Amino acid sequence: MQSLRTRRSSKGFTLVEILIVVIILGILAAIVIPQFTNASQDARKSSLTSQLQTIRSQTELYKLQHLDELPPSLIVDGTDQWAEMVKKTNEAHLDTATDMTTVRFGPYLQAAPANPLNGLTKVGLVSTDVTLGGASGATDCGWVLNTDNGKVWATAKNPAVVYNEANSADPANTAEASG
Repeated sequence: MQSLRTRRSSKGFTLVEILIVVIILGILAAIVIPQFTNASQDARKSSLTSQLQTIRSQTELYKLQHLDELPPSLIVDGTDQWAEMVKKTNEAHLDTATDMTTVRFGPYLQAAPANPLNGLTKVGLVSTDVTLGGASGATDCGWVLNTDNGKVWATAKNPAVVYNEANSADPANTAEASG
């Protein structure tokens, strides 16, 4: 009789024990998964802040080397707005010259930067400073540039809103576009 009991208890787990383990794993997954979602959103925001800092510093360097002028293609609404920022240029903003030693500035960026929150590379143009968390003045742009003073801002997940870099937890930064 003793060996029969020993065999029964060593067969495996009961259905109740398995259900308890599955329920515990489900509860742990419900707690952990939202943490990963927040972590990836935080990583995008951090990447955006870093990228924005790079764009600002490289735009200032471009202006310094080109007699305080912004890249011509950046300040017009076109398809290749980052043209002068991703190649070598001379003082006249050209990438070719008869003497190639005069094409000595840049490149300032490796490629046209895509906003990590909305994936857009286009630059929206404004003539006054924008308000963080406020309207961007554009609906399909990843970046906003004040053509008068050269200041650059990023747009939020909804490109109609300026990314609030002073408060990365601002709900407007990750809100979807309405309508």
